[in-house]
Amino acid sequence: MHYFGFLNTAICRGLRKPFKQHWRLLPENLIYSSHYFSTSCSFNNRKRNLSQYEQVDQQKYASLVRSVVSAKTSPQTPETLFGEDDLLYGPVIKSKPPTDDSKAEIPKMSAPLNTGHSAGLTQETALKQPLQIALKRVHSKASLPSVTRVLQLTMSLEQAFYLERWKRRMITELGEEGFKEYNNNLLNQGKLFHAALEVALQSAETPKSDSEKIAGYLQSVEHVLKDVRRVQVLESAVHHQPLQYVGMVDCVADFRGKLCVIDWKTSEKPKPYLRNTFDNPIQVAAYTGALNHDNNYDFQVQHGLIVIAYKDGSPAHPHFMDSDLCLKYWQKWLLRLKKYKEKISNTL
Repeated sequence: MHYFGFLNTAICRGLRKPFKQHWRLLPENLIYSSHYFSTSCSFNNRKRNLSQYEQVDQQKYASLVRSVVSAKTSPQTPETLFGEDDLLYGPVIKSKPPTDDSKAEIPKMSAPLNTGHSAGLTQETALKQPLQIALKRVHSKASLPSVTRVLQLTMSLEQAFYLERWKRRMITELGEEGFKEYNNNLLNQGKLFHAALEVALQSAETPKSDSEKIAGYLQSVEHVLKDVRRVQVLESAVHHQPLQYVGMVDCVADFRGKLCVIDWKTSEKPKPYLRNTFDNPIQVAAYTGALNHDNNYDFQVQHGLIVIAYKDGSPAHPHFMDSDLCLKYWQKWLLRLKKYKEKISNTL
């Protein structure tokens, strides 16, 4: 029988019975002969459509294929990749790491943190009753800026961005009126918390309150109050006369033997490190400098303390600031105050 007829017969039989049984009937030279297999099948007479890969001129690119396939290592190396990047995108420009503005820039308004005219408190000079000087509010263009206002108007772009994003998220969840009510509740909680602390610090008793809203905060600071002694100032105004700014100090007292400007803060989130308190260290340094230059106070303070109280009653985090740390943040405050005055002068 002719090869072509035999092949057609074998394939037709293979369609009726399992392919494996009749595969052995084909001569070996027919199975492996691409010529006979591709041209003698009656059902494959139509020309097969070639893919895009098969339409490529293989002879033209044969040398390239051989070089890639035969290479022992990858043709792409870090050097070639960097070279391609330079060709496509240009050379890499290495930028300098960000620097701390407070270290790079020295404030022109050189002012010491303390006057040095009087020393710290002694047993003889310690006050029996804490000072409480009211802040004189003058609503005019010539009124002195508060520490809080200076910090708000000179915050970094990053801080302003996160603050605005938080505000928008809260408004989305609560609505405009709900967000206003939320802020008012926070303000009222702060007032109640500070009022309860004043009573506790003056009476040396465990802080108590009838309001359930601040019960957790008071419980949170109980272990800190055990280390607070000799309270000298409670909710008292300070005025830095040379630099012309004012503020309200929460407390001045001994904390573990060191006279400190103490700032009480509330939080619903943990802030175990000083860096978590944002501008609070600058605020404490500004209050310290103002108190040291205010004639109403005949003593000097060189240390600060930020106490973060928590709503759930978990132990508060006291962040102590020694004299070097206070001096560091005092320099930051001077820069912020300079920035504020420049900003205000440009708007006039």
